[in-house]
Amino acid sequence: MKLQKISLIVCLCLTSLSSWALSTDTDQPIYIDSDTQNFDMKSNRVTFTGDVTLKQGSINIWADKLIVIRPNGSEGREILEAYGKPARFSQLTDDGKTLKGHALKLRYEIEKDFLLMTREAQISQDDSTIQGDVITYHIGTQKLVANSSETKRVTTVLQPSQLNKKE
Repeated sequence: MKLQKISLIVCLCLTSLSSWALSTDTDQPIYIDSDTQNFDMKSNRVTFTGDVTLKQGSINIWADKLIVIRPNGSEGREILEAYGKPARFSQLTDDGKTLKGHALKLRYEIEKDFLLMTREAQISQDDSTIQGDVITYHIGTQKLVANSSETKRVTTVLQPSQLNKKE
């Protein structure tokens, strides 16, 4: 199984809110550390558990559990699911800033170029943040949608210094 491709795609998904990813990250090797690894060849599923860390260049993912699924053994259709309390990620951008995010569950579908962050989801850069129960991000179209739960609304904080820089 090409963990490099799988991890690369999940990392891109987890950290690309436009073209914010550090452009050299995708050329770097991927390292996954965990307390245990369980590979089920029949179902094409690798499960990493216990203090899971994934690193590729400036990309970092921390989770209690990371599952890499390859439906029907088809390369390029992998699904990555990270679980934690919360599962977290960070990545440097080309302009030297750090993009960070977390949720109780992160799911990336490579074929669809789609990231789903669920339950207590948050993504931030500098002091600007978006929080919601569910955050979805379509990488190819660069469209992000944050949804609320019945008890909590979506919250966005944009810092004035960042807004002024974009004008």
